[in-house]
Amino acid sequence: MSTPTKSHTHRIYDGDADSLMTGMETLDQILLLPDAANLKAPLKGHAIRIMWGQHMLEDLTQDRYRTLVCAVNAHDNSHGIISQLAKLLPTSQWHDESITAYAKQFAMNKRVSVLKYDMDALEVLAILRPTEQDHLTLANLREGFEMVTEMIRRKPQRLPSASVSFLGARANKLQEAGGGEPSFETVLRTMHDAGYMGDVYPAVHMWETTPPVFARYPFPESIQRMREGGF
Repeated sequence: MSTPTKSHTHRIYDGDADSLMTGMETLDQILLLPDAANLKAPLKGHAIRIMWGQHMLEDLTQDRYRTLVCAVNAHDNSHGIISQLAKLLPTSQWHDESITAYAKQFAMNKRVSVLKYDMDALEVLAILRPTEQDHLTLANLREGFEMVTEMIRRKPQRLPSASVSFLGARANKLQEAGGGEPSFETVLRTMHDAGYMGDVYPAVHMWETTPPVFARYPFPESIQRMREGGF
């Protein structure tokens, strides 16, 4: 005779909110999957946390991070997150024009540069693409994050760090060799292979049409098995 399994019912919200939230199917939703790692043991090696559903600017202005990694250009940064952040931080000395003027000092570089913007309690490490390019490439991203990783290693006070996803940008577009944006997985792999181990914030538009997602990278091996036709 088999032994019945014990059923656990865990409530998330007070009152009847659990059942009410379950019925709200019209809202944009993010389905977060547990990975295949042993949850009772710490992860071996370094991983990138993916901050689904979290608002980056709010976390940055509430001092949750010491460093932000993003992109900058030598033409116009008025719509970039670095300018938005400068406006929100009361002690920041930076603004749209000064951010761009500083980047222009390095505009003749033929290689990727990582510029430092000191915004009091927060430091921005901004990846500047080579002058002759009108967009960032994955090779640029890899080179930039290798520098970022080394800068953080040499100055641990820069931890904890957060990064944008580099997807959905206007002035600082990231493109693959054949044109078009890479997948989020490709961006994460590029950052991870360069040694980065901070948090990454997906672009907000990615919340709306995303399939089930994981909360960290590398993804579990089951993803590759599925791509190869296995289970």
